[in-house]
Amino acid sequence: MIPDININLEDYNYDLPEERIAQFPLSERDKSKLLVFKENIITESVFENIADYIPRDTYLVFNNTKVINARLFFKKKTGAKIEIFCLEPANNTAVEKAFAERDSSEWICLVGNASKWYGEVLEKKITAGGEDSILYAEKLSNDSGNFRIKFTWSGKDLSFSEVIQGAGLIPLPPYIKRMPEKGDSDRYQTVYADTEGSVAAPTAGLHFTETVLGKIKDKGIKSGNVTLNVGAGTFKPIKAKNIFEHSMHYESFTVSRDFLIALHENADKKIAAVGTTTVRTLESLYWMSVLDKQNSGFVLGQWEVYRRENDNLPGFKDAIRKLIDYLDYNDEHYINGSTGIMIVPGYKYRVIDILITNFHMPCSSLLLLVSAFTGERWNEIYDYALGNNFRFLSYGDSSILFKQ
Repeated sequence: MIPDININLEDYNYDLPEERIAQFPLSERDKSKLLVFKENIITESVFENIADYIPRDTYLVFNNTKVINARLFFKKKTGAKIEIFCLEPANNTAVEKAFAERDSSEWICLVGNASKWYGEVLEKKITAGGEDSILYAEKLSNDSGNFRIKFTWSGKDLSFSEVIQGAGLIPLPPYIKRMPEKGDSDRYQTVYADTEGSVAAPTAGLHFTETVLGKIKDKGIKSGNVTLNVGAGTFKPIKAKNIFEHSMHYESFTVSRDFLIALHENADKKIAAVGTTTVRTLESLYWMSVLDKQNSGFVLGQWEVYRRENDNLPGFKDAIRKLIDYLDYNDEHYINGSTGIMIVPGYKYRVIDILITNFHMPCSSLLLLVSAFTGERWNEIYDYALGNNFRFLSYGDSSILFKQ
């Protein structure tokens, strides 16, 4: 069912000069500029001061996913270069299980220069886990450009996690027009990255340092972590003129019972999300409870939530309590789900009060999410950023936005 929302995608377009797209991070993470949008007023500061802008009665939520070295380059005997970009494990295998595999691992991948790969098994010498090994790649099938690739390797004591760490490169976004450098392995990860599985960074978190986190803690602000594995679909442009013809990407997430308990205990505070991936996770949790998604594997579709907007719906705290009760009844400690929710203007936020995020591409699903949060003021926010030398996209500057 398509929601009754009238959206002209051209209304979410703006001129983004190429020179405003940050190609490198700043030398210090927390020296990025910070735009503050609160009570309809726009001001600016430096990210190292963000604790000053987060109210004490806030519960701050991070996405602790870790980016994997998802770009693998092979060279055929003819000299042709083949790039394999790992997207997600095949067979709906859990990411943790896929990384732990020690014999072979099958993944859904994008393949660069695919027309030159006729079917032979590719191989490359690598160093992984402190030993020399050979990585093999076999093309099993192709479904509309999504290739199923089987990886095998010598050195059976190696996990696939160790193999890809030694064989691959950090997957910088396509708008960063350069090859990854050594420093990107550190700077394209958050300082709190813990659970590997993403092929793109939750970039709103790239500005945080241990010093900034310390200031937040010293202020008495409590925090927690979710894990949403960011997929390459986060960069997928909206090409359809009608927004409802755009197919939103699904992303897998994991939340613990302990996190849900903490979220329930702090539900009366302001909930702040670090990044759009955290937004998608928290808002999806609410709707999965309301829609009884525990009975269908915790999978949320693109437009499902809009069917219930006019119903008499439970509050956020009650919804989270229901999820905790489900875990307790089934003696489980985690919710593993997948969300395809597309948040667009007209969506009513059920969880998030404060959003910390970078500046996004024109006409993108991420910009629509921000616009749904700020209302029509997104235009003024972006005009201010463009007029005051803010840097855009993944390695760019940051903003803290308060729901109006």
